[in-house]
Amino acid sequence: MTKVIRIGLDTSKHVFQVHGVDASEQRVVRKKLRRGEVERFFAALPPTLVGLEACGGSHHWARVLMRLGHTVRLLPPQYVKPYVKRGKNDAADAEAICEAMSRPSMRFVAARTAENQAALMLHKARDLLIKQRTMLVNAIRGHAAEFGVTGAKGVGRIAALIESLAVDETVPELARELFAELAAQLEALEHQVRRLEARLKAWHRTNELSQRLAAIPGIGPIGATALAMKIPDPGNFRSARHFAAWLGLTPKDHSTAGRQRLGGITRAGDETLRRVLVSGAMAVIQRARPRHSSPWLLALLARKPRKLAAVALANKMARIAWALIARNQTYRSAAA
Repeated sequence: MTKVIRIGLDTSKHVFQVHGVDASEQRVVRKKLRRGEVERFFAALPPTLVGLEACGGSHHWARVLMRLGHTVRLLPPQYVKPYVKRGKNDAADAEAICEAMSRPSMRFVAARTAENQAALMLHKARDLLIKQRTMLVNAIRGHAAEFGVTGAKGVGRIAALIESLAVDETVPELARELFAELAAQLEALEHQVRRLEARLKAWHRTNELSQRLAAIPGIGPIGATALAMKIPDPGNFRSARHFAAWLGLTPKDHSTAGRQRLGGITRAGDETLRRVLVSGAMAVIQRARPRHSSPWLLALLARKPRKLAAVALANKMARIAWALIARNQTYRSAAA
């Protein structure tokens, strides 16, 4: 068989599609594999360049292929889609991956180690539990309102509402029993969230990079651990500006014919990091005081709405974080 210089691999749960080309860009491999056949197929191939879409399970297969001696490139799915020709099927997807990865300007996703993915599970599991807690709190409030019982807003104030429901004789006994069941489930979720946060803080105390990032105003242990876990290699971004753009903290560009038209932020990239940075920026803005805060921030708040200023501050925090990671430095405040 002619030497294969590049392979596009379209993955799924059970069926994998392979598309390989030679040095003259002619197709020499087009094969459908079952999941159990993938490793044997690539083990028999000489080391070559393999491309996959960065989706569920892609980091696992990247590690498997790299152990077999291949060079692996993970491509964002939105960058592969323009190369799909007419029709959507596994063979077309694999061919599009193979073609997209050959572009000189293509951007790739760094393959994660198993240890890094295990650490990221702390954040993902915490986010899942917090979403479930919010759903449960909203359900309790909604059901309580049906009986004319309301309470103050906030997750921390739901306990008072539950206590008032337990002793309210106007609420039917069946409803009070069900409220007790929901309250027990909420308490269990709270315990799980606190336990995960304790493990995150323990990870933060043992990680030197995370501790350096936590010195940035607006970035606490949660934000610092997220940045340290999700950005293992700052070299994937050419500058701090590119990093902020990857997070989706830069405006959409609709410019044409020499006229610049900028819209809202793109919201591209990692949603968790963007949310953490914007939340931290809002906390900094709430504590902003004359003679104690950055003149740049005070001037921004004087002419812009708070939420818009929070996004701008989050953008600045992201650039500072990238600089600390890329240059292996510690944070120095403007006053210092």
